[in-house]
Amino acid sequence: MKADELRLKTTEELEGELQTLKESLFNQRFRSILGQQEDTTRIGKIRKDIARVQTLLQERSQ
Repeated sequence: MKADELRLKTTEELEGELQTLKESLFNQRFRSILGQQEDTTRIGKIRKDIARVQTLLQERSQ
């Protein structure tokens, strides 16, 4: 997910996206523990997306 795409979303949509990403990260970590993870780089990608969303939310709060 690119920052340009995220900038077009409203604050409420970004908060929803953040919640979805956090749930996805939890699920990926759980799969990793169980050894069912197919894409090992997925956790890193999700973490970066979470950081992007949090950065945009922080920018909008100022």
